[in-house]
Formats: sequence, C-alpha cells, structure tokens
Amino acid sequence: MPLLTPSFFQRDVLDVARDLIGVELHWKGCSGIIVETEAYAAEGDPACHTASRPSARLFMQNHEAGAAYVYFNYGMYWLFNLLVKGGPRDGLILVRALEPTSGIELMQQRRGGREGRHLCSGPGKLALALGITGADHGMPMVGRGRPAGVRLTQEKNKSNHAAKVADVRVGISKATDLPWRFLASDNPHVSVPQGKVKPPPSPLPRSNKKPPGPQSGRGG
Repeated sequence: MPLLTPSFFQRDVLDVARDLIGVELHWKGCSGIIVETEAYAAEGDPACHTASRPSARLFMQNHEAGAAYVYFNYGMYWLFNLLVKGGPRDGLILVRALEPTSGIELMQQRRGGREGRHLCSGPGKLALALGITGADHGMPMVGRGRPAGVRLTQEKNKSNHAAKVADVRVGISKATDLPWRFLASDNPHVSVPQGKVKPPPSPLPRSNKKPPGPQSGRGG
C-alpha cells in the first residue's frame, strides 16, 4: 500500500483529521486502521496544547509535518498525535481509536488480555497496545528520517469510499461545541459513538452566603 507523504500533513488540520480515517498505522510489528481522530488547531482553539503550553508551540516550530507528538495524560497514559503544518490551519491531531489488523496477540498481552473492540478503542488504550511511549515524541512518521517498522499507509482511493461522520470532541472543557472529531461511521472500535459524548459538568453556582464563624477583615 502507498505510504503517506509529508504533503498529506501540509494541509488544513480539519481536512487531514478527516482523511486519516481509513489510514493504516503500522507500529513495530503491530497495526490498525485509524477509525477516530480529533483535530486541534494551533491558533484560536483554546483546547489545543499550543494555547497553554510553550513546549507545544516550540514543537510546532521545530518539527516537520507528520511528526509524532506524544504526551503523558493525567499521569496515566501516553497519547499519540500527529503534527499538521504548512496549510491554511496548522495543528495537532489526536489518534483516538484503531481497528486492529496485525500483531493482535502482542497488543492483547500489553492490554492485559483485552480483545475485540476493547483493544484500541481509546487514545490511551491504543498507545499502550502498540507500545508507544514518550521516547517516541518527535518521531517522523513520513518522509526522510522515518524509522523502519513505523509508517502510515492507505489503499489507493480507500478514504474516498469510507463513510465518515463528524462529532464534538471528548474529554475537554473548552471549545466543546466544535465538531472536530471524525469517526468511521458505525464502526464498533471507536471510543465514543457519534452523539454519545457527555457534555462537561456545569460549574457550581457561587454562593453569596458568608460561612459561619469568625470572618476575616477589619474590626469595627
């Protein structure tokens, strides 16, 4: 199958996120079809790391399109993203779910025996199943410098035939209304089906009542 090239990632971040659905991610003996992604725009998107992390802005400046952006989330899971750069909108794309295609036994070992749709149905799950860690941060996934055994491939014209849907992003508290998550339609391996994302909890109303007991401040 043809390899993706740097030009694939030198387009608008939303177009790239949508077109990654149906692409096969190969990782050191394991692989899976990408069935869910989330786009994060480098500018004007408060949910993107570039809005709050100087290190993310430096990463975008210093790496080429298609590089892996890997970070540790909530002190629990590594998450695998891809850098989009050089088009109308730069950004990062979180790979949220895979449909496993090879190396499944090894992935199951890493995931404690999980099987079927539970194996890679979430960004932390797939990173664990593939063995992705922070050591892979900055790895070129396309073009020169791409390590052996790591690649992104796509059957010719396959993405044009794959049914895709858009939905809101998962697990964020800012820009929650943007439909920047893309899914393979009716695929059982996605992390959250279309229309099933729970809205973030509303902030508790502030009370004007003074707490009981002595109050700080000036004396009378």
